Amino acid sequence: MTSSWVMWDERYAAYDFGLGHPMHPSRLLLTHRLALDLGLLGHEDVRLLPARHATDDELLTVHTRDLVEVVREASADPSLARGRQGVGTEDTPAFAGMHDASTLAVGATLEACRAVWSGETVRACNIAGGLHHAMPQAASGFCVYNDIAVGIQDLLDSGAERVLYLDLDVHHGDGVERCFWNDPRVMTVSIHETGRALFPGTGFPGDTGGPRAPDTAVNIALPPGTGDEGWLRAYQAVVPTLARAFDPQIVVSQHGCDCHYADPLAHLAVSMEALAVAYGWVRDLADDLTEGRWVSLGGGGYELVEVVPRAWTHLIGVVTGRPVDPTTPVPETWRSHVEEVYGQDAPRTMGDRGGREIRVRRWEDGHDLDDPVDLAVMATRRACFPGWGLDPYLD
Repeated sequence: MTSSWVMWDERYAAYDFGLGHPMHPSRLLLTHRLALDLGLLGHEDVRLLPARHATDDELLTVHTRDLVEVVREASADPSLARGRQGVGTEDTPAFAGMHDASTLAVGATLEACRAVWSGETVRACNIAGGLHHAMPQAASGFCVYNDIAVGIQDLLDSGAERVLYLDLDVHHGDGVERCFWNDPRVMTVSIHETGRALFPGTGFPGDTGGPRAPDTAVNIALPPGTGDEGWLRAYQAVVPTLARAFDPQIVVSQHGCDCHYADPLAHLAVSMEALAVAYGWVRDLADDLTEGRWVSLGGGGYELVEVVPRAWTHLIGVVTGRPVDPTTPVPETWRSHVEEVYGQDAPRTMGDRGGREIRVRRWEDGHDLDDPVDLAVMATRRACFPGWGLDPYLD
């Protein structure tokens, strides 16, 4: 029996920027509790693995020593940060113990990558990971260290020749792209709200990779208001075709759920059902191209009760081979906990659409360049497809 790994550690809650910050650890705690209450974590073929701290040597495969030293100093005395290396800003405040809290997410992602690459497991999930904005030299956008980049670099150092990175967060995966901008062994694909409307203001179709790695950075910059059909259509129109051309050996994916319509920091309009469909598509892609090797990570998501716990519980269900039907009732035990601890009404089902089907028009059935989503998708296809010998109008 092949097991799936789910990385979990109560110490993840120490990654806490303080009262009022959008990235509150309750989103992780509530996800874990919901997955438990739905019975996803109690099976013989599901292994729940604790996190470990990444070492300085592991961090330094991606990050500069200056960043690590500043984070260590700020961990002991947050007043010392003063915005150095991006630490102590409004977005990424310094807090006591931030180095240890941050290295737990990195260590868990590293272990997930190593287990999948070695064949110890086929799939692994770390919802505390996905910190895609951290740069080699600076913290950024709520992200202190970039666990994704450290994990991918470890895969490369372990012999991986082609790693496909998929980023479904509403924000451009700028930190990961920066780390592998000039490395032809990594294809980074980011589907996000256009940088003209949203942080970090990057990730445009013409940004396609460095001189030694042309056409390995793929950016689909969607207009504000894009909903289920457009978001899924964008994925289908670009990802499977380019992934087959790249021929990866392993898939690493980031599943920030801040593209959901209820997220307070962004402007897309994606439902829980569409998120669940996308999770299944990523798993199918890994099954088709990499013999199932797939490492999935969390990321953004700032509606802490209605969105994040349900979304990442769906992700855990897909990873462990037990997808959750969106019409499934949310357990009353979980709803009572939310009301008691957080004073909020919790969702009643695991979906938003009440059973209504999502109908996605296939790109090969035609496109309309007067449609803002199709225009955005075609910009990406024109930018990246020819370098892989593909016709942006036909393939």
